[in-house]
Amino acid sequence: MIIRIPRVPPAKKQKISHPSPKLKMDIGVTYLPKPDRKKPRGEDCYFMLSDRNTVGVADGVGGWSSKGIDAGQYALELMQHAMLATLRQPKGSVNPRTVLNKAFQRTKSEGSSTACIATLKQNFGENSNQEYYSLHAVNVGDSGFMLFRNLKLVYRSPTQQHRFNTPYQLGNSEKSDTPEKAEEFTVEVAAGDIVVFGTDGVFDNLFPEEIQRFIELNCGGDDKVTAERLSRLIAKDAARKAYDKYSKTPFEEASHKAGKKFKGGKKDDITVVVAYIVSC
Repeated sequence: MIIRIPRVPPAKKQKISHPSPKLKMDIGVTYLPKPDRKKPRGEDCYFMLSDRNTVGVADGVGGWSSKGIDAGQYALELMQHAMLATLRQPKGSVNPRTVLNKAFQRTKSEGSSTACIATLKQNFGENSNQEYYSLHAVNVGDSGFMLFRNLKLVYRSPTQQHRFNTPYQLGNSEKSDTPEKAEEFTVEVAAGDIVVFGTDGVFDNLFPEEIQRFIELNCGGDDKVTAERLSRLIAKDAARKAYDKYSKTPFEEASHKAGKKFKGGKKDDITVVVAYIVSC
C-alpha cells in the first residue's frame, strides 16, 4: 500500500524562475544495546548510506532466544544485504521495496526481524519545473519513523502487529512474514524537515510529544545540534525510561489496553537514526 501525504500549498503562487534547491539527508545514529553479556551487540541493526540518501533499521525478535537462536544475527544479515542491494541501485533511484525483497531473499540465518528502509527521492510533476522531494519508505513490523516540520510532528508511520507485542516480522520460518506484507509510504519532505527513525525500543519508551520536545529544545535556533547529537539525546532518554519502572510509557499504555499488567519502561535495544533534510 502506498500512502501519499499531500503537499502543503504555498501561501502565494509565485512564478518559479530557478530550479528548486537540491536536497540531501544529513544523517546521525546512536545504538544502545540492552546490557547482556551473552549478546553484547544486541539484536538491533542499522545501515546508512549518505551518498544514496538511504537508511535502514531492523530489530531481531527476542522471542527466538528461548529456542537458542540469536535473532540479532538475522537482523544483521538482513541489513548487510539491504546495504549491498542499495549500492547496486543507481544514485537517486533507490527502490526500498526492491532493496527489502533482495535482502530478504539473501538472508539465510535463523530468527526473524522487523525492518524499515527509507530513501530520499527527487520527483517531478507534469511540468519539469515542478520539482519536489519525498521520503520513500517500506516498513514491516513496529520499527518506523516520525517526520517533523517546523519543529512539530506532522506524520508517523503506522505499526504492523498480529497482536499485542507480536509485530510483523521477516524470517525463514513458516510462521514468519514476507516482504509482500510490508507497507509502503511516500511522504513529501522539504528543506528543514527532521526525520527520526527508530526501533520499538525508542517508540515503546518515548511518547511522540517527548521526542518533539527534544527537537524543539535543540533544533530551534542558530545553535542547532548535529543529527548525531540529537540521535544520542533521544536514545539516552529512551534508555533512561526503559529502566524506570515508575515512568509512564507508550508500552505501559498499550499493555493496559491489551488487558496486560505492566508498569514503567520496556527494557530493549534502542536504535535512533536522525536525518536532517538539508539543501546541498
